[in-house]
Amino acid sequence: MRLDKYLKITRIIKRRTVANEACDAGKVSVNDKVARASYDVKIGDIIEINMGQKPLKIKVISISDFVKKDEAADYYQVIE
Repeated sequence: MRLDKYLKITRIIKRRTVANEACDAGKVSVNDKVARASYDVKIGDIIEINMGQKPLKIKVISISDFVKKDEAADYYQVIE
């Protein structure tokens, strides 16, 4: 699954276009490397988002094409 779609599906970033713009601006990194929106997310990847005051670091636990709103947080684990 594409990185921008994963960020939207898990509701880490509200809109896919915003996730795409964040990736293009270099604010999203995967496994300590700046990632493009087209990056193929895999289970176990560490995603770091540097938007706002505090960077958010998460670990990908699961991937699915559709996620219910109340189950979205079960697809990643916040680190730090």
